[in-house]
Amino acid sequence: MVPYPSTLDVRHELVEHVSWLIYARRCERRTRWRKLSCFRQAQLALAYLRKNETLAQLSAGFGVSEATAWRYVDEAVDVLAAWAPGLREALTGRGEDDFVILDGTLIPTDRVAADEPYYSQKHKKHGMNVQVVAAPDGTPLWFSRALPGRTHDLTAARAHGVIENCHTRQILVLADRAYQGAGATVRTPYYHHHELPEHYQQYNRDHARLRAPGERAFAQLKTWRLLRRARCSTNRIGRIVAAVHTLLICGYGG
Repeated sequence: MVPYPSTLDVRHELVEHVSWLIYARRCERRTRWRKLSCFRQAQLALAYLRKNETLAQLSAGFGVSEATAWRYVDEAVDVLAAWAPGLREALTGRGEDDFVILDGTLIPTDRVAADEPYYSQKHKKHGMNVQVVAAPDGTPLWFSRALPGRTHDLTAARAHGVIENCHTRQILVLADRAYQGAGATVRTPYYHHHELPEHYQQYNRDHARLRAPGERAFAQLKTWRLLRRARCSTNRIGRIVAAVHTLLICGYGG
């Protein structure tokens, strides 16, 4: 395998920020020596997330073994994921006068046809279900852990405690028809909108307009190309989503 010069399309400040987080982890563990510096390890991890190249390709470019590259990436992902906010933290400070947008997406994965739990009938592909709670302007406040792709969005939202937590705080939730029947403070569009009276149709239009910015949350998430088609273990996708969320919160990575 022949290495070649390449460019990573993230800001230098982001690499520095991640390298300082890695440095803090190394100090905490009293790591004496590593083949790559903290800055180079940060570059390696960000290249993996941003470009979705294989570890074999990245290890050749950074002059380390594939096993070492995997350990460096895994460590960096853990460091970043630890800084991602939990659901309660994300909802703190929001009350009756606020609303949030709830939505779900599928993170496609390379799976064989026999892996039925990971096959989404809605998307007609294998993957992992991830939920997001976003602010009215589309800023992601919280991403859930990943569940098998066949999990229904409403089932996932209930499993993660989104419905219960928003109901407890009396926060209005705008969601699509997949969440119909959630009750509590969740508002969804009406079915058969062409047959409805005008005021119901107007409600659907207003609801769609307010909910539309929520699509930005997943658009930002998937600028990190690993999450467009993940080749890693399904057990790691939740941590990777949390790590990318931390990068988005930093303000450098969208």
